[in-house]
Amino acid sequence: MANTFGYGGMSNHLGDMQFSKYILIIGANPAVNHPVGMVHILRAKEKGAKLVCIDPHFSKTAAKCDEFHRIRSGTDVAFAYGLINHIAKNNLADIPYLKERVYGYEEIFKEAENYPLEEVANITGIPAKDLAHIAEEMASAKPASLIWNQGQTQHTTGTNNTRILPILQLVMGNIGKVGGGVNILRGHDNVQGASDMGNLSDTLPGYYGLGEGPWKHFCKHWDIEYDWMLSRFKSKALMEKTGYALSTWRFGVIDEENFANNGDTALKALVVIGNGISTTSVLDATKEALDKLELVVFIDPYVNDAAVITDRTDNLFLLPAASQMESSGSVAATNRAYQWRYKVMNPLFECKEDHDILFGLADKLGFKEEFQRSLYRIAKSEGRDEFIWPDDATTEMCQSIRSIALQGMSAKRLKDQCDNWHMFDKITLEGLGDMKGSFYGLPWPCWSEKHPGTPIMYDDTIPVMEGGMGFRVNWGTEAPDGTSLLSERTLPNAQVGGHPAITAANIESVLGVTLSDEERAAVEGTTFATGTTNILVDKALEAGLCPYGNGKARMVVWQWYDKMPKHREPLHSIRQDLVGKYPTFPDKKDHFRANVRYESEQNHDWLKDYPLNLLTGRLVAHMGTGTETRSAKYLAEIYHTMFVEIHPNTAFKLGINDGDNCWVYGVKGTKIFVKAKHSFRVDEGSVFLPQNFSGVYSGKSLLDRYPEGTKPYAIGEAASLVVGYGYDYNTACPETKSGLCRVEKA
Repeated sequence: MANTFGYGGMSNHLGDMQFSKYILIIGANPAVNHPVGMVHILRAKEKGAKLVCIDPHFSKTAAKCDEFHRIRSGTDVAFAYGLINHIAKNNLADIPYLKERVYGYEEIFKEAENYPLEEVANITGIPAKDLAHIAEEMASAKPASLIWNQGQTQHTTGTNNTRILPILQLVMGNIGKVGGGVNILRGHDNVQGASDMGNLSDTLPGYYGLGEGPWKHFCKHWDIEYDWMLSRFKSKALMEKTGYALSTWRFGVIDEENFANNGDTALKALVVIGNGISTTSVLDATKEALDKLELVVFIDPYVNDAAVITDRTDNLFLLPAASQMESSGSVAATNRAYQWRYKVMNPLFECKEDHDILFGLADKLGFKEEFQRSLYRIAKSEGRDEFIWPDDATTEMCQSIRSIALQGMSAKRLKDQCDNWHMFDKITLEGLGDMKGSFYGLPWPCWSEKHPGTPIMYDDTIPVMEGGMGFRVNWGTEAPDGTSLLSERTLPNAQVGGHPAITAANIESVLGVTLSDEERAAVEGTTFATGTTNILVDKALEAGLCPYGNGKARMVVWQWYDKMPKHREPLHSIRQDLVGKYPTFPDKKDHFRANVRYESEQNHDWLKDYPLNLLTGRLVAHMGTGTETRSAKYLAEIYHTMFVEIHPNTAFKLGINDGDNCWVYGVKGTKIFVKAKHSFRVDEGSVFLPQNFSGVYSGKSLLDRYPEGTKPYAIGEAASLVVGYGYDYNTACPETKSGLCRVEKA
């Protein structure tokens, strides 16, 4: 998604589902993972939308759909190409849309020829006639929506998966349409906000890169000198280098070969703030790293499960953090919409809010004054001596994050919406009465205080001041072959058609305006995404133009290893006969500071010892590791025992009866002790593990390690202990949704 259009998040929103005629759900289980969101999907069904679920596991979502098609995990690219191939051959593609708004579709059609339906049926397990049926029905439904979640991202080919699905929707002309789009359901509230704020190691806030320009941009907004910021790093190269990821940090502690990728040193300390790090794959590596670090700190309202897993006996700190009920501020929903939360109560006991903890840490580290300087500047501009938290932080955030246009989201606007939430249409998000002229949550891009927000991205049939836009021009105005990357369409009320992103250097020529000397001086050297004024943006809006350009979506990414998505077998594939034809990537050095194995890991006869396909997912009663929910008596009562779902035919061959204790072995030789649950929800070659348990490690209860008064009501083995090695080639997201295992009766 990120490199197809711009940035992550839903292109549409949940209420918009009710305008869909056909909803394809693949790699997602909203009935379990997003039960409130599932209500919107079911309302769409009541209004006539056909629901189709593609999943290797017959989920609770599948039970509510009109059709369920079982796919072999890790074959989503082949599935999508099969549909594209059939759509192209039968003249079902939206060719006018593609010619006007998309680059590279001819190459995609040619690549799709490598995936005839019979071959796709062999790869995916979905019969050719069903593939043709899905393609024909979805292409004829106007509009059709597509939903996915972590079943797409948590693969070595996760980026390819999340590229091919928007490509499929583009082929049918469903992007930028009411009731259409690609709709990624985030894991829980404010995952989108965490992404927007740069809580990843390869970007600064707002998806700015790590180069000198972005660093200088934020230093200007933070009121600190760039040279001072540079001095905080060992070198300029490390300042601009992608850091460790959540999935790779372990290898920076335990594998000496990776130290060279990290300034020639091992990681020595880890501070975890509200993150369930024990859900990541190869939990044994996490434990080994936690045991080896010099300092480990967990900041959480509950005892983090990883703190119980480690054997360390010193320099392990558990700091009690305030819950969301004990704090206030903005959070971002899965549709890019920001909402204000008021504090319900003050923090209990010794709990502190996150910002107080971080201010205290900055003080001890000697840079509290620099850390807070921009907040005092904002307070002073409003005649105050002290800053107001989190209001002034929201102001600073909105002023600095211009790449995705948060500058229209003032704390006042968000609070006004929160106070008047009843004055918004629940389906379209349009404001009524005093809220007229804005959409609920001001979904980004929200270009100015006068802009309403953008509930549906890439809709070029409405004016920009009503939320309209083309595709972002983010890779230049020409492809390497000389083809123009500018759209052939013009937004309503726009003075020009396709155009590049607005910069100080091109604004006068693109808009046909003349800046005053004062304006020219204020914007010199900046773009719509940089600087401290909104002059460039406001002038673009006045001309009816979207500041980040009006271009073509590109289906071919010429800078990447896979210029077009390709099917590649999982590292630990149950179809060893297909590995030679569809091999994984070459090994990758310095990938999020770790040397990551791909082909060298795949080139092994894994099936000999691990003959079953391993699937993982969530339970509706629990979240994440279950840290909080298993500590809630009634939720723990609903799901209190860790289990493995196994097909009865497979179980009987192994001598395992329903309810028997058994061992599940992962490809690293790790094992977990669980109950067998006979189930037809999996096929005979697969088993399913829920990922919401912890507190037992390879058969040993860890309950005695919890501090007094914090023991959960339910404990169980963590599925991540047997989930194998494997990481996305671009993002390092762990491959938890397809792998291999062995099951034996205990």
